[in-house]
Amino acid sequence: MRMLALALLMSVLPAPVAPELVALGDSYAAGLGAGDEASDDCRRSPHAYPGLWAGRHGASLVVAACAGARTSEVTAQAERITPTATLVTITVGGNDAGFSEVMTRCTLGDDDECGQRVDAAVRFVRDELPARLDGVYDAVRARRSSAARVVVLGYPRLFSFRTWCLMSGRKREAVNRAADALAEVTGERARAAGFRFADVRQPFDGHGVCADEPWLNGLVLVPVDRSYHPNRAGHEAGYLAALTAATS
Repeated sequence: MRMLALALLMSVLPAPVAPELVALGDSYAAGLGAGDEASDDCRRSPHAYPGLWAGRHGASLVVAACAGARTSEVTAQAERITPTATLVTITVGGNDAGFSEVMTRCTLGDDDECGQRVDAAVRFVRDELPARLDGVYDAVRARRSSAARVVVLGYPRLFSFRTWCLMSGRKREAVNRAADALAEVTGERARAAGFRFADVRQPFDGHGVCADEPWLNGLVLVPVDRSYHPNRAGHEAGYLAALTAATS
């Protein structure tokens, strides 16, 4: 009788919901730099943190993230969020702030030129990016189910200082200052939206460009678009670790 009662109870309980991850964002979410990237414009890699998390949790995966995406494109990506999504991840904001222009100026220009371009980027991040992030988060909130969690993952500081580097110390400090501004503003707006913010600066600490064990690519000549993006170790040991902690 006890076994019969248990069988009847199990028959009426709802089946557990299979996890589904919807990944939104730019090249850092798409995995550009991690290797084995697709040859199309989005440059998605199977080694990116969303795919790694899905694989470890037996989750289905919807990847909308695309290299070069700004907040306006990620707002459109939110349409890919399904009613069955249990987790939505977002990394966005760097392209709005002119990430590629900053790195070009800091690679080719002198210390003052780099600092001036970083100053302009930081002003944009403080003054204009918050409203753009709010627009993304509003679109996500409108599409997700009440049961779906949302984790916003930030950007790491790009440079370490423990070894000699082609990039001067002043340039490295300036670029890292921009990363700090991005993290502070992104975290503030994510929390205001009721989302979890995963700050990846600490996991990447000591593993930036010019570190003994870098988790970020330095300047890559072929293909150049991999430059200054997380490598496979960065996605697994940095981003995946941060996402796992945020969803535990």
